[in-house]
Amino acid sequence: MMVRIAVVQTNPIFGEVKKNIQNALDLMETAKADLYVLPELFNTGYNFVEQSEAKALAEPADGLTFKTLNEWAKKHVCHIVYGFVEHADYIYNSSALVDHSGLIGVYRKVHLFYSENLYFAPGNLGFPVFDLPIGKVGMMVCFDWLYPESARSLALKGAQLIAHPSNLVLPYCPDGMVTRALENKIFTATADRVGEENRGSIDLKFIGTSEIVAPNGKILCRLGTSESAIGVVDIDLSFADKKQINEYNHLLNGRRTDQYSL
Repeated sequence: MMVRIAVVQTNPIFGEVKKNIQNALDLMETAKADLYVLPELFNTGYNFVEQSEAKALAEPADGLTFKTLNEWAKKHVCHIVYGFVEHADYIYNSSALVDHSGLIGVYRKVHLFYSENLYFAPGNLGFPVFDLPIGKVGMMVCFDWLYPESARSLALKGAQLIAHPSNLVLPYCPDGMVTRALENKIFTATADRVGEENRGSIDLKFIGTSEIVAPNGKILCRLGTSESAIGVVDIDLSFADKKQINEYNHLLNGRRTDQYSL
């Protein structure tokens, strides 16, 4: 079954939640898709200078952002993955998966980057995989890409696609995700942001380069480094189920877990 996947590359303004959501929706209106992937913290911006800011911008999983995107998903009959500051027992850097029916699931970023460690608790939900009508989807958030265990955990659980909301400032991820796709024979959809956030003593420039990568490592689309944009690709997620490399080698069955212990 062919499904249409979109990566939505936005340029959020810090703290302007309603405007940032609307800007994302305006982009999404320009391209029909079955699943849209939005950036990490797409609604709030990223560069916090104190924990009180994160708390003030945090929402429960069923908060304003969910309600707005859920209504849009109802209208367009689609799925949406997006990053947000989650207010739960702690404050988390999270991503959510919603469709017309409501909230399907939440993932909390496991590997926090740089000053995120000052404002967020590390994720505690593991790496869940959600069985959707369009296929099996898992989520990572930004810096999770650097840890091969993140993508491998999702692949072992049967994910066909990794939705990867990001706010990338280091240059390595776009090429790194080619390896993650190839070593797991899985589709990946990295939605990054563009622009700059110079707040407090930290100046950040985001690299864009949102992309969708196939299980064979082929880059199916890659966006630019400075402009808001949307990239759309039609794919057959069942190709991610084909883990046989040749007649003797199966990607996952060939793992020698007895030899990996430290």
